[in-house]
Parts: sequence; structure tokens; C-alpha cells
Amino acid sequence: MNIRSLKLIRDVIINSGKWTSIEIAQDSIYIEFRDVELGVPNESEDFSLTVRFAVDSFITAFYNNIWDIEFLAKYNFKDQLLSEYVSFKVNDIKFVDFEYLNKFFYNYKKEKTISVVEDFDIHNIRNDFFMLVELDEIAIAVGGDQMDFFTNHEKLDDASLRELSNQWMLYFLKYHLKRNIIKDPMCENHPLRYPTK
Repeated sequence: MNIRSLKLIRDVIINSGKWTSIEIAQDSIYIEFRDVELGVPNESEDFSLTVRFAVDSFITAFYNNIWDIEFLAKYNFKDQLLSEYVSFKVNDIKFVDFEYLNKFFYNYKKEKTISVVEDFDIHNIRNDFFMLVELDEIAIAVGGDQMDFFTNHEKLDDASLRELSNQWMLYFLKYHLKRNIIKDPMCENHPLRYPTK
């Protein structure tokens, strides 16, 4: 994906999205976000976006309280497996941003890394792709030499991502035309509703 698409990924997640699950299967790490602003929401399913990192993948959690990263304690080191549901509000996301990563080293006292690369060092990332996610109590860095994005139904590329984003924006505008009829918390909390000062 190009830089514009990665910025769009950030925008569709941070307004109302939540990090809801993590799966690790050998050398692949899947991070799922729900309530993302893509497509047209319907009552039968939440719209989700999954980011997959593969080939020398890693995840590092930055934290102050060990209980905030309890989900990583269930990682099976022998089989390299983890499948956990989590629930974290997303404050910010950046892709391949070393300056933003430096904030994590200063804002959190501890870090825990899981990687298939034996000599992996979070202070010297050599992977082609990585994503930084800042949450309320913790932050994570996750990456690999391959990065893919998926919805419930398809693998995303630049064009399909833009199309789904446009669909959501049309939904958002129609929602506000019918606002006295329906209520949608994703639309109610969207920053476009509030004028900038």
C-alpha cells in the first residue's frame, strides 16, 4: 500500500475503532480492529480490519503495569501460538515512524517482545514494515517483512480501501440527513461533526 493508503488506514481506525484481537501463528501476527469507518455498517456484522505481518514478524508491548499486557502471557512459546480477544480504544496509529517509536521508550517503563527472530532488538528494527499503536495504558509495535490488510470479505489494496472509505463517508452523510430517525454512535462521535477552532 502507498503512503496515502496508510494514512487513510490510520484515519478509519482512530475515530471510533477498537483493537479487539491478536493472533500469532508461527511467523504471522494478526491484529484486528473493529468499528472501523469502512464500508456500510449493517446490523448483522461489525466491520473489521485485520492487519497481518509475516516473515520475521515481531510484536513488542510497552507498558507500566504488567497486568495491562496479560493477554501476552498466554503465548505458547513451544508451538508459537496465541489467540486472544482484547478490548482497547485506539488513540493513534503510525506506520514505519521511528520518531514516534522513540516516544514509547520514554513514556513506558517496560517492554515485552515476542519474535521468531532470535536476536530481534526493538531499538534496531530491520523489518520492512511496522505499525505503532498507542492505546490508553499500553502501546504496541508490531511488524514484519510482509504487511497485508483484510476486511471480513477481501484482501485490501489501494483502490479497494479507497472505495470502502468512500462508501462509509456516503453512509455518514446520509446518516446526518436522517439523524432524527436513527442513531449510530460511530457517526455521533466522528470529528467531522465538530467545527475546528
